[in-house]
This record gives sequence, structure tokens and C-alpha cells, in this order.
Amino acid sequence: MYSLGIAYLLWFLSGFGALGFHRFYLGKIPTGILWMCTGGLSMIGAVYDFFTLPGQVREANLRNAFHESINREGVNRSYGQESQTWRSVHDGEARIVREKESVERVILRLARENRGILTPSEVALAANVPIEEARTTLDALVSKGFAELRVRKTGSLVYTIPDMMDSDVELEDF
Repeated sequence: MYSLGIAYLLWFLSGFGALGFHRFYLGKIPTGILWMCTGGLSMIGAVYDFFTLPGQVREANLRNAFHESINREGVNRSYGQESQTWRSVHDGEARIVREKESVERVILRLARENRGILTPSEVALAANVPIEEARTTLDALVSKGFAELRVRKTGSLVYTIPDMMDSDVELEDF
């Protein structure tokens, strides 16, 4: 995590920002080199940095937290019970907050991708919940009027979200 105090100290030690040490510290190598070669863009950039340094530190901390999370988990999942949000705090630090994603939200995302047609097993797999819980949630959406239970020509039961369906899908009412 980057410190605002260290960033201001480096800004001061680099001739009030003219040499750009604070930019190197925050991982902004190209603009750090530019600051070194131009004297902080004739001190205009150095003065700008004095006023915007807290935001730059927050941005660097968020970027750092994001990269650490990606390296730790490998690949971001498109579905699942948890999603990550990076939030900055007034002290310049970033926190990763894990928020629980509802089964209904996963259902809506799947419905959009599958042209409005879902099965309980697809929902259970995507939401990481038991099939019975997925079916109960789908049945609740049917009872509220947001979804419909239909039959495919093959005879299998599917749930549909009419708002997200293509008009050319051939299903029978159940």
C-alpha cells in the first residue's frame, strides 16, 4: 500500500516535485521520466501534483489491490456467490470488499445470455447453490409474475424470463 506521507516527502525531496520522485513511487514511470526531463513540466505539473497527490495515492492503491487480487485468484469469475468491489478510503488506502451476489441476479444474467430460457441446474451451477434452492427461487419468480414455466418441444421443463426472450423461440405453455 502506498502512503500519502511518503508521496509528499518524495515530492518535497525532488525539488517540490520537479524531479518526479513521487511519480516513480506511485508507479507512474513514464510521467516520472517526463517530470525529470522537463523540471515537472516547468513546475506547472509539480504544483498540480501537490494538490492532486491524495487522489493519485488512492488510485495507485486501488490499482495495486486490483492486481494483487487478480494474481491471487487467477481469473475473475463471471458468476458465483461472491463478487469483489474495490473501495477507496479517505486515508488513501484501498480495501477489497466481498459482496454476496443474489441468486436472482445470477438468474437475470443467465437469462440475458441464454435468450430468456433457464433450467434449475444451470442456475445452481452458476450461483453455486443446491438445485433445490435454484428451483425454489425460480418458482418464486414465477409466482411473482417475473418468469414463466414452459415446456420445450423435447418435453423438458424450462423457466423463461419473457422480457429477455427472442420472439422466435418455440415453447409450449405448461
